[in-house]
Amino acid sequence: MAPIRTQWTRLIRFVAAETAQVHLGEPVDPKLDVGQAYQLKKTIKAYEILGSAIDPSAQVTKNVLTVKELLSPLARNELGGVVRCLGLNYADHAAEANLAKPSVPVLFYKPVTSIIGPGAVVTVPRVAQPVQEHIPDYEVELVIVIGKAAKNVSEADAFDYVLGYTGANDVSFRKLQMSAGGGQWGFSKSFDDTNPLGPCIVAASAISDPQHLPLKTVVNGQVLQDGSTANQIFTVRQTIAYLSQGTTLLPGSLILTGTPKGVGFVKKPPLYLKGGDYMSTYVGGGIGTLSNLVVEEEAPEKARL
Repeated sequence: MAPIRTQWTRLIRFVAAETAQVHLGEPVDPKLDVGQAYQLKKTIKAYEILGSAIDPSAQVTKNVLTVKELLSPLARNELGGVVRCLGLNYADHAAEANLAKPSVPVLFYKPVTSIIGPGAVVTVPRVAQPVQEHIPDYEVELVIVIGKAAKNVSEADAFDYVLGYTGANDVSFRKLQMSAGGGQWGFSKSFDDTNPLGPCIVAASAISDPQHLPLKTVVNGQVLQDGSTANQIFTVRQTIAYLSQGTTLLPGSLILTGTPKGVGFVKKPPLYLKGGDYMSTYVGGGIGTLSNLVVEEEAPEKARL
């Protein structure tokens, strides 16, 4: 099967200043980190794209629009129903956590209601407070975006099903994750508005080798993760082949591929996210930076004051 080819190289979704409507676009500046520019309140111009983000035939026009609000590159209703995530998929992360490398990909799911965009607020829910006890944590991740229905795909053909790649911050709540014998991964990583996605999708044709992309996390100005997808235990090809066994990966499906070393809960003492913290996660290859503020959900009686 032939690889997916798109007219666009980098796709963003945004509210345009000119129309106050949601549009798709290709950044006019091909080298601009749109997430960083949005964080710094710089002007971002984009050629309008007509069509759906998950339709490879979507057309890039010459109409230039200005980004007023940068959104996640895919809307929640385009995400193939659920979001698939790999746990413990980096050798250096397994080592820092003193855990054995898995023999097969460790899969968990999260709902689309967890997904938010660049600049959106990450909300620590009351069930995951107080933060010093529950240890909210950051995780920079490369994300695979599936472009056509994939089932029983071979490793050799896996790239043919990739629309593109984007980035994510899989914010995790470690006490809940490790409760019940370590079996609460899905619950602890599925809270509403906790998983930033973006800032753009880079077409698969523009990233020939996704196994050599830099990854970085900065919290309050401090670099905490600085890794590479070269350290993945299961590669993009292996991941797609494994997850598609007996299961159809629908167009728009996301696969978060794990995080490198440097997470907060293994540090001594543990480092945790709290209200007011500012996170930036970066993925190379033209994907760019996600920047998000952390807030703690208030109790109902306090919120009414």
